[in-house]
Amino acid sequence: MADSFWRDRKVFISGVCGTVGRELLTQVLASGVSEVTGLDNNESELFFLEEEYRGDVRARFSLGDVRDRDTLTARIRGCDVVLHAAALKHVSLCEASPGDAIETNIRGVQNIIEASLAGAVARVLFTSSDKAVNPTNVMGTSKLMGERLMTAANASRRGETPVFVSTRFGNVLGSRGSVIPLFLRQIAAGGPLTLTDPEMTRFIMTLSEAVKLVMDSASLARGGEAFVTKMPVVRIEDLARVMVEECAPRYGYRAEDIEVRVIGSKPGEKLYEELMNVEEVRRAVELDRYFVVRPAFQSLHHDIDYTYPHTISDRVSNPYNSAVEPALSKEALRVYLRESGLLDVPRAPAGTTEPTGGA
Repeated sequence: MADSFWRDRKVFISGVCGTVGRELLTQVLASGVSEVTGLDNNESELFFLEEEYRGDVRARFSLGDVRDRDTLTARIRGCDVVLHAAALKHVSLCEASPGDAIETNIRGVQNIIEASLAGAVARVLFTSSDKAVNPTNVMGTSKLMGERLMTAANASRRGETPVFVSTRFGNVLGSRGSVIPLFLRQIAAGGPLTLTDPEMTRFIMTLSEAVKLVMDSASLARGGEAFVTKMPVVRIEDLARVMVEECAPRYGYRAEDIEVRVIGSKPGEKLYEELMNVEEVRRAVELDRYFVVRPAFQSLHHDIDYTYPHTISDRVSNPYNSAVEPALSKEALRVYLRESGLLDVPRAPAGTTEPTGGA
């Protein structure tokens, strides 16, 4: 769907050293772009990434922070597409440092918008989160505000470009912020595996699915929407037990010897996640692989045609909520993890029993 859109484009990726940013870099380069500029504030990781791509003249890297609008303006100038993946993503850390969440997740988005307007790019895509829907914490609230800024930027633009759009991720399994690396370290240490509530459910997606969402959304965007991938739901207890059954033997343990300990929900943590709420259903469109939430406030200067290829229905009946969507069975989850390569990991370092909850 998206391949022809990317050919010969110049692309900017913020947060290029993150899990999603790295995969974006890989897939964007594979799609035939002419140039990619990657920006990150992690000097060491950026250095190693630059070494990894030294042989590809299309890949360029820059040290910088999305809090610095001048740096963004200089690096985005001349690009066609901006993919904004940089963010503070850990709920507990954002809760403890809300000012930093504001500076990166809200002001950083506005800086991206202003730099993109100054650079006259064609498309700007913001990677949001399921936690932006009816948020209960600082991180989710900051992501929701990022979506609102993108929609407002699209509504107030005077010309036909840039087109501003958001995507909402579920939990990207295997990413550094997901529960899988933590569960693996706990298994490697002999347990216990800690989870907050046996009834907790989450939407899940693989890294390749997350990046496909970004790339398809950029090509499909009309302006101001939020794209949501249709994705499976898991019970976190099932995920923990499947991982123990699959991974304990490789670390020299029997599955029955690894305790799964329930520690109770964390403050502000939902038992379920939402990717589309009741209010948004009224303005949602269902495609074959996605839902599209059209903006509540339409463009001030343009009549935008929100029609898409592969549309199933222009009416959606129910909110997209992990508490009401059917969860994968344990065996279906086991197959999903195996086929996604999420269990094909090297021996994890022992030494942590850090409590974890949602994916």
